Amino acid sequence: MKKILSIFMSVAVLCFSFGPYAHAKMVQVKGSDTLINLVQKLSEVYMEKNPDKVISVTGGGSGTGIAALVNGKCSIANASRLIKTKEVDMAVSRGVDPKKVIVAVDGLCFLVNSSNVITQLTVDQLGKIFRGEITNWKEVGGDDKPISLYGRQSNSGTYDFVMEFLTKGDFSPKMRQMNGNAQIIEGVKADPTAIGYVGIAYVKGVEGIHVLEVSRAVGGKYFSPMNDADIKNGNYPLARPLYQYVDGMPAADVKDFIAFELSPEGQNIVKEEGFFEIPEEYIKNNKATVGI
Repeated sequence: MKKILSIFMSVAVLCFSFGPYAHAKMVQVKGSDTLINLVQKLSEVYMEKNPDKVISVTGGGSGTGIAALVNGKCSIANASRLIKTKEVDMAVSRGVDPKKVIVAVDGLCFLVNSSNVITQLTVDQLGKIFRGEITNWKEVGGDDKPISLYGRQSNSGTYDFVMEFLTKGDFSPKMRQMNGNAQIIEGVKADPTAIGYVGIAYVKGVEGIHVLEVSRAVGGKYFSPMNDADIKNGNYPLARPLYQYVDGMPAADVKDFIAFELSPEGQNIVKEEGFFEIPEEYIKNNKATVGI
């Protein structure tokens, strides 16, 4: 896959340099693997509507995207987490003013193999599982089998989001760190004892897995990220905004693309790709932050 992407990018650069886009300015977008498929689709539709525009979208993780923005290597950094204080400090030291735009809403999903009898867990149980304090499914009402953990690598914004929300410190050293959402899903499908986490757009229609319902506390009501209403009304505890970061007030080409992402047509693509459109409060945030 990396070789294919490399070839694609090389072809894109040649077309950009010598083809009909030779006089266009390429907008480089880099970062979150949770967002990459969505933003690639948005860029494809945008370029079809605007043949004089060129958008390049690559992944690598939220940390990679933010580092690229700080180092002047991209115009937009995709991120599935908030920028860290140390990243802001580094940006400021280099004359970069990172401003966030919220482009979609995700319901982070915890999934198990379809053979697992467990269908519900609390936030506390999930935290103990991923910290390594609960190591056998029988401790949460399942079969007497060891729990296998599947998660993301440390440059992933989803890794940071789960660590901050659930583990309050660090993951179990036994967690297998996978390169992306697809690898986690394949791992869980192949492992009857597995549990993992991925963005909601990656589980819809997938066989061999079961997405867990989650409750904020013991005795509380359980909610599913697969239920749109549970995300939109804030009941599902692991709903999260998905971000793009830019340097200050974006230049015209960057602003035009982001405006498309936030437009009714762009937000419809967000829904088609399996995420959720941004609510009014996030629309207000975007206007206050970057005037879009």
